[in-house]
Amino acid sequence: MTSIEPITLTGKYVTLEPLSQAHHDGLVEAVKDGELWKLCYTSVPTPEDMAAEIDRRLELQERGSMLPFTSRLIDPATGGPGRVVGMTTYMNIDAGTPRLEIGSTWNAASSHSSGSNPDSKLLLLKHAFETLGCPAVEFRTHWLNHQSREAIARLGAKQDGVLRSHTRTKDGVLRDTVVFSILEHEWPMVRSGLEFRLAKQR
Repeated sequence: MTSIEPITLTGKYVTLEPLSQAHHDGLVEAVKDGELWKLCYTSVPTPEDMAAEIDRRLELQERGSMLPFTSRLIDPATGGPGRVVGMTTYMNIDAGTPRLEIGSTWNAASSHSSGSNPDSKLLLLKHAFETLGCPAVEFRTHWLNHQSREAIARLGAKQDGVLRSHTRTKDGVLRDTVVFSILEHEWPMVRSGLEFRLAKQR
């Protein structure tokens, strides 16, 4: 497996940049767009907690279990960097298999129809399967997060099962976690589906 190191991934609508504290102000503005931290089934940082969340993700990167990214739209007028819209990660990295999860993702509400999410998933999955050599990539989400579950299924991921009373949410309630995965031999079909969606995006 190629060493999982910070890398910038650029697609049609979004650029994924290695997360740093320099992204703090842009991420604060992005999380205010839709007040995403108020959703009970997500673990999105508040504006006040953003610096600590960046530090947490960077600490996990130092330990080798996470590779965090900042999502930035590509400016359609210039083709250059646009506004910051969210965060995503490779997480629960198992370098020996190799296997990883794509998760801890959130995006500003106004970006949800921009094409940034399928573009981001295409970038992350392509790098995981074609560069890092993963035989499988995993996704997990809250049982009650129907929007996320439907989005993961639309990728072509298969539901592996449900981990009941798996972990506690930020308010201490036990949550059931739905686990999905995409296998290496399924990747070409998933890639074609994402490319088709992006080709239709305007």
